[in-house]
Order: sequence, then structure tokens, then C-alpha cells
Amino acid sequence: MSKAIALGSALAVALAGALAVAGPARAVSGHVRLGGVRVALHEHTRQVVTVDHTRGYHAHIGFWVLRDGRWQRLYDVRDGRIGYGGLAAPHRRHQGSGTTPLGTVRLVSSFGRHPRGASWDLPYRRIRAGDYWVEDNGSRYYNRYRTKAQGGFRWWLPASSVNSSERLLDYPVQYEYSIVTGYNHAQVRHRGAGIFLHVNGSGATAGCVSAPRGFLTRLMRRLDPDRVPVMAVGR
Repeated sequence: MSKAIALGSALAVALAGALAVAGPARAVSGHVRLGGVRVALHEHTRQVVTVDHTRGYHAHIGFWVLRDGRWQRLYDVRDGRIGYGGLAAPHRRHQGSGTTPLGTVRLVSSFGRHPRGASWDLPYRRIRAGDYWVEDNGSRYYNRYRTKAQGGFRWWLPASSVNSSERLLDYPVQYEYSIVTGYNHAQVRHRGAGIFLHVNGSGATAGCVSAPRGFLTRLMRRLDPDRVPVMAVGR
């Protein structure tokens, strides 16, 4: 082989290698540690919200995206919140305990008090009078969005009842922007319903994760179901 041919072959191999490195990475299922939190990735997950418990009911929350094979944190906040009961393993959690489930869950849809924004890609529902999140353990619609007119749950039960449901308009601050997680989508009774990522209230949550309003407004514009977004909660 001549030196010219050998050199040409070497350059071709080097160029092919460079192109392979620079090309887009394919996200695969598995685990990664981001912001101190272990994240269970679904196949093709390219967006992650991490919730790193710091003290009491406070948490450090970050938003990460996968770019060119590397996870990058786009923004984060220190004033995140978790439940007043602390953290609990999902399979040991009980409804009404005020605990936030540990682990990774999908971010599947959203709801709030405003008309849908033009750049919001997650499925979205604007809250109306008579809208509830069902927490009635005797209902087939447990852990589902449901209206009073549709029925199928005991909407009239007082808040003190273990089977009372959340009337969404009763939380105008927290549910101005709210993202629904996939926690307990299988509707295991008494394990808990209505675990969201929503706007901060005055203190701890009842089991959800919350963040400052500005974080939620930016997140609503960025989350894309095609990128299989997830939220991971850790200690």
C-alpha cells in the first residue's frame, strides 16, 4: 500500500470517528445520577426533573436535558418543597400520610387556571368549577381527573374524610400550574392519589412536589412528551 493511500485511509477512519462522536446520542433505559439523585430512565428519556431533599420539607430542584450525549442542567431552584410527612418508598406509602414517594415517575399531563399556552406540549386541561381529583378509595375513578357532573365518586364528603377528593379550584395558588405524575396510575387503593409537581404554597405539601412559580412557568414551556420527561425524587 502506498503512503498516499495509507494516509487517505487513516484520514477517512479519523473523520468517521469524529462524526460518530459528534452525532446525536440515543437515550436508552437505565440509571444515571443527576444533581445527587438516582434517576431511572425510560427509553428515549431526554428531559428530567430532579428533586434532592435537603432538610425538613425543603428540596433542591433541577431541570435537565440530554444534549449530544451529555446531561445538562438548564436551571434549578433551592426553594423546592416536599410533603410534611417526609419521603416514603412508593410501595409503603399510605394515603393521608403527607409523604412524597421516592423514585422516578413519568410527567404525563398538566392542568391549571389559565388558557393553554401556545408552547405547551404536554396534554393540558384548564380547571373549571366542579373539577376534582378523585381520592375516593371506593371509586373506579380513583386517582383520576373527574367532574362533579360526571359523578362516580363521593364529591360531597368533607375534607376530614379519608375518601374526600380535591376540588381543584380550592387551591388557586398551588394549582395555577400543575404537572401530573404517573405515580400510582395503576390505582392501588389507599396508596395515594394526586401526586403532582405544582407551584409553592405557604409551606410543605400534602405529598406532592412544589417549586416557585417561575420554575413551573418555564417548565410548562419546555416539557415535551416526545422526550419522555420524568421526575426523580431522592434523599
